[in-house]
Amino acid sequence: MVLQAPPGAGKSTVVPLVLLECGWLHDRRIIMLEPRRLAARAVAARMARTLGEEVGRTVGHRMRMDTRVSRDTRIEVVTEGVLTRMLQQDAALEGVGLVIFDEFHERSLQADLGLALTLDAQANLAPELKVLVMSATLDIEAIATKLGHAPVVQSLGRSFPVATRYAGSAAPLLPGPFVPNSETLESLTTRIVRRALSEEAGDVLVFLPGMREIRRVQAQLQNGALPAGTQVLPLYGELRPEEQDAALAPAAQGARKVVLATNIAETSLTIEGIRIVVDSGLERRALFDPVTGMGRLETARISRASADQRQGRAGRLEPGVCYRAWSEGAQRSLAAFSAPEILQTDLAGLALELAAWGAIDAGTLTWLDPPPTATLTSARDLLGRLDALDEKGRVSAHGREMARLPLHPRLAHMLLAARPLGCVPLAADLAALLSERDLLRAAGAAGDADIRSRLSVLHGQSEPAGVERGALQRARRLARDLLRQSDSSGAALPASAGAAHSGLEGVLLALAYPDRIARKRPGGDNRFVLSNGRGAQFAQPQSLALREFIVAIDADDRDRDARITLAAPLSREDLEEHFSAHLRVTDEVHWDDREQIVVARRVTRLFELEIAERPLREVPPEAAAVAMLEGITKLGLGCLPWNEESRDLQARMEFVRAHAAAAVTADWPAVDEGTLSADPGSWLRPWLIGVTRLSHLARLSM
Repeated sequence: MVLQAPPGAGKSTVVPLVLLECGWLHDRRIIMLEPRRLAARAVAARMARTLGEEVGRTVGHRMRMDTRVSRDTRIEVVTEGVLTRMLQQDAALEGVGLVIFDEFHERSLQADLGLALTLDAQANLAPELKVLVMSATLDIEAIATKLGHAPVVQSLGRSFPVATRYAGSAAPLLPGPFVPNSETLESLTTRIVRRALSEEAGDVLVFLPGMREIRRVQAQLQNGALPAGTQVLPLYGELRPEEQDAALAPAAQGARKVVLATNIAETSLTIEGIRIVVDSGLERRALFDPVTGMGRLETARISRASADQRQGRAGRLEPGVCYRAWSEGAQRSLAAFSAPEILQTDLAGLALELAAWGAIDAGTLTWLDPPPTATLTSARDLLGRLDALDEKGRVSAHGREMARLPLHPRLAHMLLAARPLGCVPLAADLAALLSERDLLRAAGAAGDADIRSRLSVLHGQSEPAGVERGALQRARRLARDLLRQSDSSGAALPASAGAAHSGLEGVLLALAYPDRIARKRPGGDNRFVLSNGRGAQFAQPQSLALREFIVAIDADDRDRDARITLAAPLSREDLEEHFSAHLRVTDEVHWDDREQIVVARRVTRLFELEIAERPLREVPPEAAAVAMLEGITKLGLGCLPWNEESRDLQARMEFVRAHAAAAVTADWPAVDEGTLSADPGSWLRPWLIGVTRLSHLARLSM
């Protein structure tokens, strides 16, 4: 079934409790997928309060590093791939009667994958399993058709009217180069918030694209005059739970609050006291390029559906007001719906899950939007390099182990590969760091691209001012959890043991990112070439730029050369020792356009990256002749040592061929310029033995 109802209608917190009493459920459980951790915690807490219980009894939640369920739990609110894990461990979902996909309009990758696997399980293993898809803004006809023309239920709910005020003069303001005296996104948002506080009563929810903008607007608001008793509180995914709870809690009696949030607050959350929304009209999206295997974060304008979702936050408890930081005319230019994540993100995790499910052909499953072929092919190529798939695309034993870990396939492979190297703690530390927001970004020290600086922070050896405490605590906890999930030899070591393996950071990360191993370009102060063939350079001066080899863990491919923002050092000796199976040694003979000579060398490559080369002692004569011919073809026949005598001979031969009887000239070769240029190898190549540079051509007698 498909259920469409506006924000605040009770989809997330009332529908599951009512369905729990249905006879067809037969004491089986309900699994509800929430796309965001904050929403999952809040929804489970709200349902538990409705029942007068603590979370973990009738209603519980499951997410990475935070599970509260018991034998009595009948409703499990899950997120972050937990549903996929449950399906992979028990494809029939024994004991589950209903799977609910909440806020499906967000079209997260995990929701699309979870729905595809659930429908496959329902069709082949669990015909009694029921599926409910819920959203406030959704193309309901498309989803109902994909679900086999499922029935659609629409409810008007009890939302209150929200007045819309367009406070901008054009489209939502995207970040760009600094222009003196121009209004920035932060200054525009601050001005609108101040206006809203002066014109309306109640608390304010402000939507901004990311943490950086939230911190700037928070500083600007707090540095100016605000109505007495007004609190400014941030709300984003990386905050500690107690800070998130403070933003969600009602303001004190007689006080007001301004909540500065990312689109984490767009759905499934009722923030007490909010009756004013200020919408910047922007969000942060992750875009992926399957050609380079690299992604980037981009600030983009939201869709009209997202704008409606955000506006609805103001009318959940009473009539409200929504201030939009764009013009009424620009509203029509916004896209109708946001692009599904499956169409624009890295699909390595999805490809591994499909292989573990046994779906070598993704087309055998039901998708609202099938995964793009190019991106899925790129993901499978990567999994092949990580030894997760065999030559037929089936999951390997190593791949199954990877799929059991709550990590991106790159990091799961690294953690498993660390076992024979005896450095599982270090791998756990690195995986935890790369699974969280950069610890130094909030501290303003993200200009330091060396991963070892983050390891020092993780182990308390350094602590720059402004380090995000919540992200640090989560990284430490995840490192401990990953260590416990590893084999007994690794688990016996304390988490701090990772610091003892200095020097292996680059090796481990190269195992995770084989396509990001980079070698410094000759003569380039700050420029590298990656093993995938892409050029790259550090965004700022770095000591790592002096290294011959690095691993570019995080790089933004927005520019012609990707900008490296996070890296680790690597040595030639480590490459030769740990990647010997992937090294290819070939002898190459080719024409060098710049030097105008034949170059003969023995090259060692790691994937597409040249890691060593040396001249050949003996140049193969035939290969050199072919390379020399290539150079002559590029330069044109004018580079040959023509003289008056040879040109006269050419002219006489052509004269005879043109005027003599056919019997005389039947086997007479054509030596006109066009024929000679069309196939120089047929007449010139035998004379090029021993000729290896342009100057040697002077020895030829034409």
